[in-house]
Amino acid sequence: MPMRRYSTYSKTARAAGLRLVRRVLHLRCGGIRRGARGPVVAALVIASTAWCCPATAVAAPSHPTLDAASIDAYVNAYLERTQLPGAVVAVTRGDKVVHAAGYGHTAAGNAMTARTPVPVASLSKSMTALAVMRLVEDGRVDLDKPAHHYLPEFTMADRRAQKITVRQLLNQTSGMADSAYPDLTRPQAHTLTEAVADMRKAGLAAEPGAEWNYHNPNYFVAARLVEVVSGRPFADYMATRVFRPLGMTHTESVDTTDDMPDHARGYVRAYGMLFARSHPRWFAAGGHGVITTADDLSQWLIAQNNQGMSATGRRVVSARSIDVMHTPPEGREYAMGWSLSPAGEEPRQIRHTGELLTHNAIQTLLPDSRTGIAIVTNTGMISGDDAAVMLQGLVDLAQGKSPTVRTPFAMKADYALAALTLLAVALGVLGAVRARRWARRTVDRPLWRMGLRMLPCALPIVLLAQLTDLVGLFMNRAGTLAQLMYIWPALVILSATAALASTAVITARSLAVLLIRRTRVLPSAGADSRR
Repeated sequence: MPMRRYSTYSKTARAAGLRLVRRVLHLRCGGIRRGARGPVVAALVIASTAWCCPATAVAAPSHPTLDAASIDAYVNAYLERTQLPGAVVAVTRGDKVVHAAGYGHTAAGNAMTARTPVPVASLSKSMTALAVMRLVEDGRVDLDKPAHHYLPEFTMADRRAQKITVRQLLNQTSGMADSAYPDLTRPQAHTLTEAVADMRKAGLAAEPGAEWNYHNPNYFVAARLVEVVSGRPFADYMATRVFRPLGMTHTESVDTTDDMPDHARGYVRAYGMLFARSHPRWFAAGGHGVITTADDLSQWLIAQNNQGMSATGRRVVSARSIDVMHTPPEGREYAMGWSLSPAGEEPRQIRHTGELLTHNAIQTLLPDSRTGIAIVTNTGMISGDDAAVMLQGLVDLAQGKSPTVRTPFAMKADYALAALTLLAVALGVLGAVRARRWARRTVDRPLWRMGLRMLPCALPIVLLAQLTDLVGLFMNRAGTLAQLMYIWPALVILSATAALASTAVITARSLAVLLIRRTRVLPSAGADSRR
């Protein structure tokens, strides 16, 4: 299908970006003097390009339709514009598959097809929840009984954990949270038994049922509960009681990212470039360990939109169970691996994202049209949030609108971060070169005043030291600096460069002050000795 392109240019966005850069510049110690204006202007020019990237519209009929041709045209245009390496897409309507396909290639260089196995990360949570609901329908689990009743091995340092119900685990209102037990910063378990045992010394962040906190161990416990109650390994139960009945014949649950195809190797973006990277070993069973295909994702979406009935007419769970899984507790938006779109958002959606360091995924249900969409790409979180961006285009198609190809936030923001990185280098060099001049102007002041003058220069060093905590606060998840290098490399490089530049300026100024003070003392000492 032919495509036409048009440019959109937001003066407001560009002006906001420039204001942000200027404010950052004013945080630098000593301000910007005339000699530094060259690098500052260059940095501003580079940064402004971040807000000038045109969007691309995909040509469509006067009445766009959700069909294979339109989906192919949109996805291929997205890959061309963003250089996304690979993706799989599944789109359904009612009990029919509209399109299931693969695009591009894997990190190993293999073409992606509708049967390419891909990790769906936290989309796995909704599948684990369905496994629990099967046990509920069999009368073997009560959602409102404490999980400890079925799983005595689940104990924590906080005795309140014995009150956590199965429903609270699935709704992530158990009181467990990264703030009390940062699972991704700890040594990773190898089995569900080990993952639950590792929590024995952990505390709770809140009273069970009082708060919502997204926390993977909720689903480790739920998956282990499935094992114990069913008497079967979790992966086996998922295969025989969830995946096969739904017709998901090429889907499995694994324990760790090392068990995923090519060890979940994918890509990370930085400054518009792509870098293939292997994924570190994470424990994943129950929370983010499902491997599936576009073909199988289409079967999953059909069952979700078809009240628990498979595409072949086989009932896997009751319509009531599907409603329970899609209905959050009062006052919340999250329910059993699904999130409701905010009130007033159109079209109404029930969705969930999934993110590894090298892959990202999203699934959404449009209840009003019984449309289902799932996307998995082989780029990681933040540096390549392609799945979420692509979803909007496919939702537009489902609504009869012409989709627009937009780029992930980080692809634009990296230009600004690159400019600030160059600026940090330039200011660091200028500060070091002019250290002696600065020392001569301030050498007669008390040392404590000189220290105060240099204190703002230490801000980038402090920011680097606290970077993971600051990003964790924004993402509501705890992580490490090594993981942050996957998530947003350009941000880490900027922080490290600014900290190094500040260290160089502080060191150069300190040495210059000491040298000048020493040269003033030595002549007077020589005169005293001649007397």
